[in-house]
Amino acid sequence: MVHVRPPQPPTPPSSPFGGGVSRGEGGRLNLLLTCGGWAACGGGDVWANQLPTLLRPLGVEVLTAGSGHEATSVIRDTPVHIAVVDLALPMGASDNPNESREAGLRILELLARLEEPPPTVVIRRRCTPREGSRGLASALAAGAFAVVDRPVQLETVLDIMRRVVRRHYSGRWPTGAQPGGDLN
Repeated sequence: MVHVRPPQPPTPPSSPFGGGVSRGEGGRLNLLLTCGGWAACGGGDVWANQLPTLLRPLGVEVLTAGSGHEATSVIRDTPVHIAVVDLALPMGASDNPNESREAGLRILELLARLEEPPPTVVIRRRCTPREGSRGLASALAAGAFAVVDRPVQLETVLDIMRRVVRRHYSGRWPTGAQPGGDLN
């Protein structure tokens, strides 16, 4: 199931994500992609492995992080224009399940405190309806653009990326984006 913030007024242009982005001042869009353990994502989260390959030719730099520490480092060192945050993200080398639950929310809070918080897509594991309601409320309170339940479909993520670029960046690359390659 996917939960998305209510629509805002539509914006024109055409997109590399299927109908909304024209290349601005020659920039590159940086996408932070976190996953609760990249080894685990190799099998169950094929979409996470395919996304960088699909988006790179469009001028999207996908910055991957397999832990809360890696994600924090990326956020501090690189402008992040869109973030995909896995709530099951471990904080570090420890596989403590309590740390895993906290790492995804910590990353959401860190992103929300940035001067220009990026639109964020939250990926959450299957859970009970009660846990789901609580998790959805927490993610939306932290400013999430969309919340996607596992199992994640690649087409769903691509559609959300297209809507993020259209709504948050008026169909253009973010200003101040790093110089990058062509979208063609």
